[in-house]
Amino acid sequence: MEIAIIGASGFTGGELIRLCAGHSSAEVTCATSRKLEGTEVAVTHPNLRGFTDLRYTNPDVVDIEADVAFLAVPHTAAMQYAGGLLERGMKVVDLSADYRLPKDVFESVYGVAHTDYFEAPYGLPELHREQIKGAEFVSNPGCFPTGATLAAAPLAPRATTIIYDAKTGVSGAGVNPSAVNHFCNAHDNFTAYKWTAHRHLAEMKMEASRLGSAASVHFTPHLLPVNRGILTTAHILLDDPITQEEAEALYREFYAGEHFIRLQPPSLAGVRGSNFCDIAVEVEAGGRRVVAVSVIDNLVKGASGQAIQNMNIICGIPETEGLGVVPLLP
Repeated sequence: MEIAIIGASGFTGGELIRLCAGHSSAEVTCATSRKLEGTEVAVTHPNLRGFTDLRYTNPDVVDIEADVAFLAVPHTAAMQYAGGLLERGMKVVDLSADYRLPKDVFESVYGVAHTDYFEAPYGLPELHREQIKGAEFVSNPGCFPTGATLAAAPLAPRATTIIYDAKTGVSGAGVNPSAVNHFCNAHDNFTAYKWTAHRHLAEMKMEASRLGSAASVHFTPHLLPVNRGILTTAHILLDDPITQEEAEALYREFYAGEHFIRLQPPSLAGVRGSNFCDIAVEVEAGGRRVVAVSVIDNLVKGASGQAIQNMNIICGIPETEGLGVVPLLP
């Protein structure tokens, strides 16, 4: 398959090219960037030198030729491309937020009018695989909602309250320099941000509802001085108590057969560079508070790896193709 990556100069674009380099059925033939047209991709992604000789291009949508297109553009920009790519017969996986939420929720959360709205499957395969199969367009989840939802999903229908406390690496802020990812501000430091109103909360609430949960859902993110990874601690409060053995059995049954879910003690280094999500669960004495901890690489399972997982599903390719990366430990 020929692959086009719209907005390939950022972290997620680079990860898409890296992972496609190990995919037996995918070849990246188009990598776009408005600012870097004509520049070698390996200039901005030096880890890819020797794996690609692509140069950035800046084509109009009508000039893009590919079987599958990934939209790795900023939020509110994907809606400018989505319809045109679909009209040209491409399958599309969108890594932005433009099609994750109902139209009214999106406009409220992101503060802009949606100019080309249509419903799309929410690309969290462990929960929505049947909707993803055969779809022409899939909306890739946000990184925080991926780790959070997978941590709580088995118990969400029984929960009265779910509190997500998440720590993310600096790459989550994107490739462009800012006060957030400035070395002096991020290194040897640890901060919370958007304590009660992070825009990814809307996705977490949506997915909890889809799981049949009436729980009150809350979320606070923190910035870790590391490059990659999200560790999410989900505090799940229950009316009816549960034992440790019952909780572990529930998680084993819920994720049975899921290649990318590993039920083991989570650590950021244990999933680095991979599409795995590691989860562990512990029940507090009394059985009414369960702590579930998940870890993902925010650029892989939280973005580009999950996007390729979705591509594989919609194209009828084995789900693990191109994603057999062993995590980098230490």
